[in-house]
Amino acid sequence: MARAQSVKVAAVQASPVSFDLHGSLQKVAQFTAEAASQGAELVAFPEAFLSAYPWRYAFDATIGTREPRGRQWYAKYYESSLAVPSPEFDTLCGIARENKVILSIGIIEKDGGTLYCCALLIGKDGALLSKHRKLIPTAAERLVWGRGSGDGLEVVDTEYGKVGGLICWENYMPAARLALYQRGVQIYIAPNADDLPAWVASMQHIAKEGRCFVISVNQFCKVSDFPADYPPFTPGHHDRNPEGLPWAKDDILNHGRSCIVGPLGEFIVEPLVDKEGILYATLNLTELAESRMDFDPVGSYSRPDIFQLSVNTKPGVNVAFSDE
Repeated sequence: MARAQSVKVAAVQASPVSFDLHGSLQKVAQFTAEAASQGAELVAFPEAFLSAYPWRYAFDATIGTREPRGRQWYAKYYESSLAVPSPEFDTLCGIARENKVILSIGIIEKDGGTLYCCALLIGKDGALLSKHRKLIPTAAERLVWGRGSGDGLEVVDTEYGKVGGLICWENYMPAARLALYQRGVQIYIAPNADDLPAWVASMQHIAKEGRCFVISVNQFCKVSDFPADYPPFTPGHHDRNPEGLPWAKDDILNHGRSCIVGPLGEFIVEPLVDKEGILYATLNLTELAESRMDFDPVGSYSRPDIFQLSVNTKPGVNVAFSDE
């Protein structure tokens, strides 16, 4: 495969039309076309962009009981999620193909009766290159999303180098990162929902540890990005904003802090805070080799005689059929 010496990437810091798959797909088409018009060859969207990160809502579930309203909203969430394959998935692939970009996007995937938080990588020709399900959802996410398996720990060899990544707090799993480093990840994409300054420091650490480029992409999200009757923000609900007041339409739920980091841990594009926007950067791929002169996490700086990691890459299925 012919190797490019550089690639222009775009990280889209925006919100979906929450609980509205078709409206969210339109936003994907809009932002992807805008990024492509600026010369982007790889476009990354945040975690759960299709079609919601369900901010501040555990679907009325507590230990020992579930309420009917929560089940009804879960069904709405399920309906606004994306099946792979499906006509909506074909639309998403068409967006990548029409704009001639590699598309990375966080989706909520519905499969059977379960939802999974996923990251998809789609090629310029509209073909699915990889699908990674979040290995373990964080905190109350575990009620809503199932767990992924080792077959999703993929790194894809593209004309711009080896592309992979992890979703949100999976990035705090050292073994998962090491698995990607061993597979040679060069452009590490981290769709997430964490807008804290400490997260940004983690992205710098991973870039320097893995000697890779890191694209951290998060939503910028307001109350107004959710349906008017979304329970956490309706009058009379027990939830309140951090000041203890009822929620207002312009209240910010996620401040963003998307950024792009080079393989020595330095910002190529500094964090974008409290606004929607597209971050652009041209990655000089020769910097990858330069950065590994003095450190390579699975090469010169590893000790396989002391440390070993075993990764189970089998699909996470519990029923296997045979022709016997």
